[in-house]
Amino acid sequence: MSAIAPVRSRGVGGGGLGRLARRPETGSFLGLLVVFVFFAILGGKVFVGAPGWSSWLNMAADVGFIALPVGLLMIAGYLDISVGAVLPASSLTVAIVAGHYHLPVAIGIAAGLALGLLVGFVNGLLVTRTRIPSLIITIGTMFGVMGLTLGLTILIAGSTGVFIRPDAVTKSLFGGALGGMFQVSIFWWLGFVAVVYYLLHVSPWGNWVYALGGDPESARNAGISTRRLTIQLYMLSGFAAAFVGVTQVITFGSAQVAAGNSFIFNSIMCVVIGGVSLTGGAGSVIGIAFGTATFAIVNQGIFFSGLDPNLGSVIIGALLLAAVLSNDSFRALALSYAAKKK
Repeated sequence: MSAIAPVRSRGVGGGGLGRLARRPETGSFLGLLVVFVFFAILGGKVFVGAPGWSSWLNMAADVGFIALPVGLLMIAGYLDISVGAVLPASSLTVAIVAGHYHLPVAIGIAAGLALGLLVGFVNGLLVTRTRIPSLIITIGTMFGVMGLTLGLTILIAGSTGVFIRPDAVTKSLFGGALGGMFQVSIFWWLGFVAVVYYLLHVSPWGNWVYALGGDPESARNAGISTRRLTIQLYMLSGFAAAFVGVTQVITFGSAQVAAGNSFIFNSIMCVVIGGVSLTGGAGSVIGIAFGTATFAIVNQGIFFSGLDPNLGSVIIGALLLAAVLSNDSFRALALSYAAKKK
């Protein structure tokens, strides 16, 4: 791990095409180009114009916001399935506080984000204090949060959906749209990409994440507080899912108990397509962003191309398999290059 972690944690930098070809995000970038050109040809001017760009960027912003911390967890060797329950729970928290009880929207948003942080803290605490795999723990918390969300929403509001009317400022900040098409969540996502890029590839914190995913025992022996780092990663994941829940309830003016399930596997697919290793210890923020864009283009490009909508799932499945194969190839290339440098 020590031979390749420094390569992963820096930017592309100099070194020519050979070094570029060894980077994990290279495969995801090539996949992004192929997919975009494919749908640009089939979708024509509509797809390459504002309607097409806004369509897939809006989707990428939502799933991409969650995919970033999910990707960090996968680099560290963990999974988080509970994001699919945190999102609707956060939305309904905002809607109940500000819509049902008519408290200030800011209080509702704070409560929704706090809920995400709390679920993340519980996930991290259970993962670090037990020997149960993170997959099982987060599945358990997912169903627990889903059950509590359903029961409390019906008990408080008397239905599975709650409406809210945000003020103009809140609407413009979290649910507005430029030109009526490009949602403001796109800019939140891009800003989050920049923040997570700094954390993973610039700050020492990122090296700890790679070390945790490469060899947890060695990371602990090196003085890294792996328990605290794991809890931080899960809290970041919970916060991201809650933030998307906040933007959605502000955008659409309502929250539903059943929303959010699609984000579980969609976020994981974005991360894998983006070149993150399934075994941990390797991946990049840029790759996750490329993988998110690729996933969104396929999902939305189908509607502009006139193809059978069922082909979207086929293409996504093929991309996922190709991404796993290419990830192994690029990783083997990087390892062989590192061995030659010794």
